[in-house]
Amino acid sequence: MAEQLPDLSRAYIKRLIEEGNMLVDAEPQKPGYKIRIGEKVDLIVDLKALEKIEDIELPILYEDDNVLVIDKPVGVISHSRGRYWYEPSVASFVRQKTGNEGDRTGIVHRLDRATSGVMICAKSQETLSFLQKQFGQRTVKKSYLAVVAGHMKDPRAIIDMPIERNPKQPQTFRVGANGKAASTEYEVIQSYNKHDKLLLKPLTGRTHQLRVHLKHIGHPIVGDTLYGKELSRRLMLHAHLLELTLPGGKRTTFTAPEPPEFGAFSD
Repeated sequence: MAEQLPDLSRAYIKRLIEEGNMLVDAEPQKPGYKIRIGEKVDLIVDLKALEKIEDIELPILYEDDNVLVIDKPVGVISHSRGRYWYEPSVASFVRQKTGNEGDRTGIVHRLDRATSGVMICAKSQETLSFLQKQFGQRTVKKSYLAVVAGHMKDPRAIIDMPIERNPKQPQTFRVGANGKAASTEYEVIQSYNKHDKLLLKPLTGRTHQLRVHLKHIGHPIVGDTLYGKELSRRLMLHAHLLELTLPGGKRTTFTAPEPPEFGAFSD
């Protein structure tokens, strides 16, 4: 259903199905139903009911007339991905605060749904352009915390490997000779029985870069359902620090506190 209706989020489609709005040969079915050849499938969608996005509250780390810095929780998307993608997001939260319009209102950079941590948002188009220019010129410093499977060979190093989309699984990426240049610096900051906690510094900004690099060297992030095998309550990846220049010229560092799952991680 998600492939046929790309303007709707998977989560919303699942909810519709759970509420009995997917009919197979006129009979309601559950999300796990396996479609057979020749069956007619109908999904009942009330587009007017979709138009209202629920208000959400996100932890604010800093706010002034130009920017809004939040600690994005796991499970919240950065922005909608389609015309009818009426799921609360960081962008919809910014709209609540500013009254600005647009599906990607104020979004300077993205964090994956499964990743938590510090995000900076712009309150105006002028500020958005000012901040995005810094990301484009790589003058922004970012660091992440991650818990990975196994123990790193070296206590600190740089992973320098190009990343490309995986043609066999288009929603994922891989290390490949035809990919774009990508570099990640890491440092082991704590070792457990079967895992290491890392401080990661992406020197480039490729999609899924940290997850792909760590998988490729044999140490996938714990809880990574796309690139790893070890299950956890969440993806153990957190955007810990963001340093950039604010409008007005002040170089500023923002940090999102380490989630309890990281400090209490045990084998």
